[in-house]
Amino acid sequence: MFEKQTKGVIVAIEAFVIDPNDNVATLFIHQGARGSSIKVQIDGKDAEIQLRDNVPFAHKFAIRPIRKGEQVIKYGYSIGTATEDIEPGQHVHIHNTESNRGRGDLAGSSPSSGAGK
Repeated sequence: MFEKQTKGVIVAIEAFVIDPNDNVATLFIHQGARGSSIKVQIDGKDAEIQLRDNVPFAHKFAIRPIRKGEQVIKYGYSIGTATEDIEPGQHVHIHNTESNRGRGDLAGSSPSSGAGK
């Protein structure tokens, strides 16, 4: 758990978001239980996301809605495409995302290019 002090109050951050364009956070405290609220900092602002699924340690969960066909953005880069609608707090993994990396059928495209960069 990462702690930061803001105006004399210590806030525990339980997941990280690297880039303001990210639509997922990575859990780094423990397994997140469905229904629990996870503290995360999004674009410099503290937020809490209620998990809709159990999320294993070091896995991703959505921090904003991701529609089917939209890019999943982590570290400011596309890491895959949503294969179904994903709501905030849902686990984001191979059951609802298709990787863009290592795919010969996407040769010549730029799946790792930054989102909006």
